[in-house]
Amino acid sequence: MESSTEQARNVMQSPRSPSSQPYLSASVTDPVKLGNGVQAYISYRVITKTNLPEYQGPEKIVIRRYSDFVWLRDRLFDKYKGVFVPPLPEKSAVEKFRFSAEFIEMRRAALDIFVNRIASHPELKQSEDLRTFLQADEETMERFRFQETGIFNKKPADFMQMFRDVQSKVSDAVLGKEKPVEETTPEYEKLKHYIFELENHLAEAQKHAYRLVKRHRELGQSLLDFGKAVKLLGACEGEPTGKLFSDLGTKSELVSIKLQKEAQQVLMNFEEPLKDYVRYVQSIKATIAERATAFKQHCELAETTKLKEINLDKLMLTRSDKVGEAEIEYREMKAESEEATIRFERIVKRMNEEIVRFQEQKTEEMGVAFHQFAKGQARLANGIADAWRALLPKLEAASSA
Repeated sequence: MESSTEQARNVMQSPRSPSSQPYLSASVTDPVKLGNGVQAYISYRVITKTNLPEYQGPEKIVIRRYSDFVWLRDRLFDKYKGVFVPPLPEKSAVEKFRFSAEFIEMRRAALDIFVNRIASHPELKQSEDLRTFLQADEETMERFRFQETGIFNKKPADFMQMFRDVQSKVSDAVLGKEKPVEETTPEYEKLKHYIFELENHLAEAQKHAYRLVKRHRELGQSLLDFGKAVKLLGACEGEPTGKLFSDLGTKSELVSIKLQKEAQQVLMNFEEPLKDYVRYVQSIKATIAERATAFKQHCELAETTKLKEINLDKLMLTRSDKVGEAEIEYREMKAESEEATIRFERIVKRMNEEIVRFQEQKTEEMGVAFHQFAKGQARLANGIADAWRALLPKLEAASSA
């Protein structure tokens, strides 16, 4: 979503004006349920605003469904090794919640964050696949989705399985089943430790935020039920007791509304950001798994190249007629090994840059979430105190009487 500053700037300047700063933003809006039964799904309107020359115009509106977002995520993961590709919200595992208003809104907000993180990323925003996602018509997008093969058909769960496979191989090495081929630099160990610890702490915080939302809702419902019961009790009494009970019931219902509203605010502005970062860390773990695979390939190809070089030297000493063939094999393997080394070093370089970006982004976004949470709790406490405080004079007067 655009800020007020961006909106003012866009009004004052033509989007294609040379003096405009380059910008690219997208909004995921208007979720609509389409189809019936097991074929039902939610479509979203994706509105792109930009002044980048590689785009078709200053504004583009397309219709996308969840599987289109998955396509974009998988394409970026495959093409940008070492980049922390933003996570997607998960699908609802419970059928009855798939089309609830709350679930749909949470997913819409998470998809909006996903697209805009990509659009603001220094590398990912240049992706041709992002331009396709933001501009192609629905038929073209569907064709792209269904023509993918290999790695692009992997789901996020498959990437996590890749990571578990790496962990399993490390365990086998510890047990003596397999010689370990694993990076052991202090920087890499520090990164892994940080990510694993961060995931645990975020998951724990998110669990307690969920409990807080649940407690607000339960207390709100209890006060609502209590308010109704007290009002019925007041209807059986004469004045002034009946009026007093009615006022108490009304205040209980008012406090109930405040609790329910704050529960929704905590859900959207605190629990969901925490859950989003749990997913983000899991995405980073998938990138770590890719790095481990690249390192293993780099080591294995380097070792194979060395063996072929030794074999070639032996054949040259014996003047074997197989020297020509061995020399070709050595050169091909050496080229492949060098490519693997470059690939691994590129992943390391990217990840070093990415972890800095991630930490800065996390600090900013989590800071906003905690600030919103604290403000909401203060607002709720003051609202509840004011509501009960307004009733105290009447209760005190009744007690005195």
